Amino acid sequence: MKKEYKYLGRVNSPDELKTLGKNEIKPLCDEIRDCIVTTTQKNGGHMASNLGVVELTVAIHRVFDCPRDHIIFDVGHQSYTHKLLTGRYKEFDTLRQSGGITGFTNRQESEYDCFGAGHSSTSLSAGLGFAEADRIMGSDAYTVVVLGDGAFTGGMIHEALNNCDKGIKKLIIILNENEMSISKNIGRFASSIARIRKRSGYLKAKRLTVSFVKKIPLIGNGLFKFIRGIKKSIKNSLYGSNYFEDMGLYYLGPADGNDYESVEELLGAAKRAGENVLIHLKTQKGKGYKPAEESPHIYHGISPFKGSEEASSYSLELGSALCELAEKDEKVCAITAAMSTGTGIDSFAKRYPNRFFDVGIAEEHAVTFASALAANSMKPVFAVYSTFLQRGYDQIIHDAALQKLPVVLAIDRAGFNNSDGATHHGIFDVAFLSHIPGVKIYTPVTYKGLAKSLEIAVNDDSVSAIRYPSGSENEAVIKAFYADANYDSIGIKTDYDNQNTPENIIITHGRIVNECLHAKAILEKEGKNCGVILCEYIAPYDFLAEEIFNVIKGSGVKNLTFVEEEIRVGGFGMMLSDVMRNRGYLDGIKYTVMATDDAFVSRETGQTYLCAAGLYAENIAEQIKKTNN
Repeated sequence: MKKEYKYLGRVNSPDELKTLGKNEIKPLCDEIRDCIVTTTQKNGGHMASNLGVVELTVAIHRVFDCPRDHIIFDVGHQSYTHKLLTGRYKEFDTLRQSGGITGFTNRQESEYDCFGAGHSSTSLSAGLGFAEADRIMGSDAYTVVVLGDGAFTGGMIHEALNNCDKGIKKLIIILNENEMSISKNIGRFASSIARIRKRSGYLKAKRLTVSFVKKIPLIGNGLFKFIRGIKKSIKNSLYGSNYFEDMGLYYLGPADGNDYESVEELLGAAKRAGENVLIHLKTQKGKGYKPAEESPHIYHGISPFKGSEEASSYSLELGSALCELAEKDEKVCAITAAMSTGTGIDSFAKRYPNRFFDVGIAEEHAVTFASALAANSMKPVFAVYSTFLQRGYDQIIHDAALQKLPVVLAIDRAGFNNSDGATHHGIFDVAFLSHIPGVKIYTPVTYKGLAKSLEIAVNDDSVSAIRYPSGSENEAVIKAFYADANYDSIGIKTDYDNQNTPENIIITHGRIVNECLHAKAILEKEGKNCGVILCEYIAPYDFLAEEIFNVIKGSGVKNLTFVEEEIRVGGFGMMLSDVMRNRGYLDGIKYTVMATDDAFVSRETGQTYLCAAGLYAENIAEQIKKTNN
């Protein structure tokens, strides 16, 4: 039964939030935290980061006028309170479920989500875009950007800071510091200055003084610059230079971001400042839920609570295999972009800290950094989610592949992401890697295959990509293909006796092979023989095409169906069938490619993304039957 909340149940919009009295804010925040904890325990999601910004988000919506004013959250995974306060409370129990509320801001979901998110460090660039558009149109709307300190490890934030035009006067940046200290302005003096600077009297006096000095004939502008320089020198000598003020922003803070009254006062001061403002807040990740307070990294993104967690996963097996290789070879090193736990290489970090590098949210840097390590005789492995590798595309081409450097890309979370949706789908990497000369792509579906692929890749002389899904290996797949598997090499596996090749063959790779096996079973129940070829690598495609041809030549194959979970254009099926056709391997054979046509496909309630994309067993079987007719 859905839990009812006294205060949260009364808030269906920011306007209704503003009707609450000050004494009702704390119990409202308590209810929001309880709702977030309850929902994420059931559905999974980002718990700790959302618990830390409850007071901040409530204050933003009480001080500003959304959706007229624009609120942009970096990454978007800290937007749960925002969703609860903007008419989505009644649907919140569908968070991250098919047909339900998304885990990130989404323009299609609500008018209050002015800009979609999912990847880090994009918010300030987006905020500048909104602020400039308002300036051009003559709008006096505010743009409020909420970003965490981790976002500052991404280069886009600094690029945007460098473009904060002084012509814009309605941009307010809220820096939510919850993990590391960015500013050294922490202490009693800085706190005193912060209290003075946020008072309306101070701001009014400052505006009048600036206006008076600048109006002095002949010397006004020069005198203003001189006074400002003296002021800055005195301030810097007392409590240090401030990066944000050096970039032309009016700085307020630091302050306790979980103290509602302080946050509301600062937001009001920012509105009155008459210039672009950065508010520096310090919040506690996981606030209000003790396990998340004590271990925020564990409760950053969680799976639904179960009686027992998975004992193994591809990510954990990658970490284990990487440690084994590093024990034998001191040149093996590992790189992550702020995802050591998610990618399973935290075990490597503990055992080999001297060869482990966490570069922060900076995938572009990670790839070039890995390329330089490789150029200087090391054997780097960059473990990264497929969706985030997209950010390093130019670096893969220019810094790794073009120079023929042996960089290993361990691509985690390959395939559809049923929980986080389109922003986190790993369905583009095959296409964008397939077109880069010299890149080898491995697609293991077992832990042993993953370990063997990694062993081959770290000792190769070119760029290698090893892609694998989330979760654990599938016992049915192992039984079908690996009863007598030989892991001395990586190649293709069949689930049929090669002496009796069936008329219909499905050629596939990755976890979708499970759907292909189900499709085979459906066809065989109807008296149509079918077999499945599973590819443990897909590029170079010319080698793969020849290997497959050697298996099917001289047999009675009449129909080939290429099935993949990734995008069709430039993908596995298109590339492989093109090579096979050009070489004459498909003469007399019908073939079709089944892949994802709409990368941003939406799904109905109860659907998986495979079903929404038409890549489920029944549809695969139906397509094969149509091709036979």
